[in-house]
Amino acid sequence: MKKGSIQTVLLLAAGAVIYSVGTAYFIVPAQIAPGGAVGIALMINHLTSLPIGTLTLLINLPLLVLAWFYLSHRFTVRTAIATVLVSVVLDFLVTPICPTYAGDRLLSSVYGGIVVGIGMALIFQAGFTTGGTDIAGYLLQKKFPHYSIGHALMIIEGIILVLSIFVFQDVDAGLFGLISVYVQTKVIDMILYGSDAGSQAVIVTHHPQEISQRVIQELERTTTILEGKGAYSGEMTYVVVCTVRKSEFVRLKRIIGQCDPDAFVMVNETTEVLGLGFKGFTETM
Repeated sequence: MKKGSIQTVLLLAAGAVIYSVGTAYFIVPAQIAPGGAVGIALMINHLTSLPIGTLTLLINLPLLVLAWFYLSHRFTVRTAIATVLVSVVLDFLVTPICPTYAGDRLLSSVYGGIVVGIGMALIFQAGFTTGGTDIAGYLLQKKFPHYSIGHALMIIEGIILVLSIFVFQDVDAGLFGLISVYVQTKVIDMILYGSDAGSQAVIVTHHPQEISQRVIQELERTTTILEGKGAYSGEMTYVVVCTVRKSEFVRLKRIIGQCDPDAFVMVNETTEVLGLGFKGFTETM
């Protein structure tokens, strides 16, 4: 087996175990449904005591069938593999031996979000997905193209959180579930993107060389200088494009202000930066 394949299997297996531990140890005793197919499964489990992993798999089955016909076959196969593995690990490996957290419910929601988020991030790093709302979001977006996938996922997650209030007969269930979903998202982003998230500045200026030289000397970054023309004034100008880490942006802003107080600056948040001075391409393989 190739080194890359071994790494993929290890990441997927570790992700499945950590995800299952977070669900069984923290999420279940908190009586919350933090979105996704597992959230629906947790609500059904609360009403019927049926195994959560099996319920998650059953909920995903019709979505997987739809994904096979309307989305990518590769995406469907990888999702099915991860879903089956997580379900088996949760029901037959973790739940029978894993104790449950009996502490504060808020802490349970937060720690559950952290642990489940770590597990999901490892699964994503392996190139797989746990399905559920991911599939539903893509299908909704395909049916209603004017909706973004993010909006579609938000709608689905919101419906699940509202339903959890009625199933658990507790308003706090929805609020704690929301906290857990938020923590999950932040942990996933931190692991997948980490410190390679940055800020991209697009600077319209008449002093491109001065700004670029100070960026190179003081921040040890480089820039790209483009020629431009003002649509209203018709005057020639320059556009300086520069990407820095978020921790360096305050210094970049100070440099721009000192070199050209009349500069026009647009700032975009970047989730990942690859290349010289940041993460290398080989690290993403």
